[in-house]
Amino acid sequence: MFWSERAQRILQGIHLSRDEALRLLMSSDDELLELLNAAFTIRKHYFGRAVTIHVIQNAKSGLCSEDCAFCSQAGGANTDSPRYALQKVEELVEGARDAHRLKAMRYCIVTSGKSPETEELDIICEAARQIKKEVPIQICVSLGLLTVGQSLKLKKAGVDRFNHNLESSERFYPSICTTHSFADRKRTAEIVKASGMELCSGGLIGMGESLEDRVEMAFALHEVEADSIPLNFLDPRPGTALENLTRPSPADCLRTLAMFRFVHPDKEIRVAGGREACLGSMQVLSLYPANSIFTKGYLTTPGQGYEEDMDMIAKAGFHVTDWTAA
Repeated sequence: MFWSERAQRILQGIHLSRDEALRLLMSSDDELLELLNAAFTIRKHYFGRAVTIHVIQNAKSGLCSEDCAFCSQAGGANTDSPRYALQKVEELVEGARDAHRLKAMRYCIVTSGKSPETEELDIICEAARQIKKEVPIQICVSLGLLTVGQSLKLKKAGVDRFNHNLESSERFYPSICTTHSFADRKRTAEIVKASGMELCSGGLIGMGESLEDRVEMAFALHEVEADSIPLNFLDPRPGTALENLTRPSPADCLRTLAMFRFVHPDKEIRVAGGREACLGSMQVLSLYPANSIFTKGYLTTPGQGYEEDMDMIAKAGFHVTDWTAA
């Protein structure tokens, strides 16, 4: 009953230590159901059985200068991922309409590349303004590294949230990317918070990092005050630098989600890319620590499908967040 008792202490405001977080990740498969139940105690306290839905728009694909080892759009990756320039304003607005029809709370506009060019930022800001006039949905964008001026411009245009993942720990980060640094990513996270936008920032599990690296990433996200934490699980893509790695096991993914719930008890935690591939038939269990999912797929890979996601949520006794009633 250790983790159940520890969950109650979390609700009393007694934070999890790094040593305890590591112990959680090292727990046995025999403890997994207790661990998930304990994580659910925290999740239920803050979010009940609600599940927030997000839809991604891959607004600019490929054509990237960065060498992120996990990414099929990275410079040097030999993949068949689509390559196209930034979509037009009307295409971005239509994507928001589609997301709203699916009862999504947030519409996520994502572009490849190190940072947005001036013309690209103008297009995204104009799309944000039009979406805010027409579609009752929150807007999140993910455009790479930002300057202070760019962040303020996005905020003024009506963007609610900016995504910029830390991806891993500061120690491990140079192993997966050399074209920009962990400090660069952390600086963008700080700029986003200072501008008044919400910060969406998480990472990717299964790249060869240690359990200690996962703990350090969790606490680094605490330091930058991430409002929303998407956790991705590596589904190695042929043609990328990590193509020969093995997917993390379902139990490993679930323990990691539970650890993040313990460290970030009142934050939105999203089970994101790799959910279907790595969790398989156990993916419904991810709803016990996590309170948010992507539906309709990811940037370059499909998900299990919108209808299947809704069926999974309903049959497990959860429900989609009715955020318009708040």
